[in-house]
Amino acid sequence: MKIITHSPQETIEAAKKLGGLLRAGDMIAYKGGLGAGKTTFTRGLAIGMGLGDNVTSPTFALVNEYRGENMTLYHFDMYRIETEEGLETTGFYDYPFDENVAAVEWSENIAEFLPKDTIYITINSIGENDREIIIEDGGRFAAAWD
Repeated sequence: MKIITHSPQETIEAAKKLGGLLRAGDMIAYKGGLGAGKTTFTRGLAIGMGLGDNVTSPTFALVNEYRGENMTLYHFDMYRIETEEGLETTGFYDYPFDENVAAVEWSENIAEFLPKDTIYITINSIGENDREIIIEDGGRFAAAWD
């Protein structure tokens, strides 16, 4: 599924719709370069999940947690992680993913360690504020954009 947005707010709105459909155990793996809008998209996911919009890039923290009453969103940055040993040092395997949702920036670096049912979201900058967002989810969310 492909979505084109023309502003950060439109990107947030698209992600908000998706965030409202997520369920415990979902793993989101982002692909996209610097400044593509991964953190902006995560802000929309958090809003859609009812977690508010206080989302920041996890670049220096490696993971930010956004807690809700029923679920937490774990927002990872794997830019500097390239091995399973490096992944272990982040504590990645210690998070209760089956009860929560995770969004992973720079997922390309850990692709071989992600679950088979991971939802892949590629964000391409196609203009100053324009984004092409490709969601690979096995068709699970297609009805939301019909």
